[in-house]
Amino acid sequence: MNQEWKIKKVRETAVMPVRATEGSAGLDLSACLPEPLVIPPGGRALIPTGIAAALPGPEYAALLFARSSLGMKRGLMLTNGVGVIDSDYRGEIQIGVYNFTQEPCRVENGERLAQLVAVPVARLPLRQVESLEETSRGAGGFGSTGQGEWKGDPV
Repeated sequence: MNQEWKIKKVRETAVMPVRATEGSAGLDLSACLPEPLVIPPGGRALIPTGIAAALPGPEYAALLFARSSLGMKRGLMLTNGVGVIDSDYRGEIQIGVYNFTQEPCRVENGERLAQLVAVPVARLPLRQVESLEETSRGAGGFGSTGQGEWKGDPV
């Protein structure tokens, strides 16, 4: 089985993703913009990277994470928390961001915004059942193993 991750530029000005250090888990993804983009306070944007990718097969997926500096230094976060890129997706990888600050945020062409991490996927068969095995935790949810369970607002 071929275990390489194929990356293709779909825009001429795209920056090829790289690992910042030898120990980096993810590839840094950069904005591929024809001109700087200003995201207003509370605004969202879909930022192109100019690249597409092919994972070796369905036993892998790619996860898109914000770089740590994106939120702490820039005030941007990914719109969906973590992006999931399926092994059969061949379109341009784009980064959805949200500006959670009170100031406009300017994104420059070539700016590193996110990390792309390849992960193995457990493709388990599904079986519908009438009941599930009991555990000591049971249906305990958010916070149930710490200071007391958070009940949240009823839906």
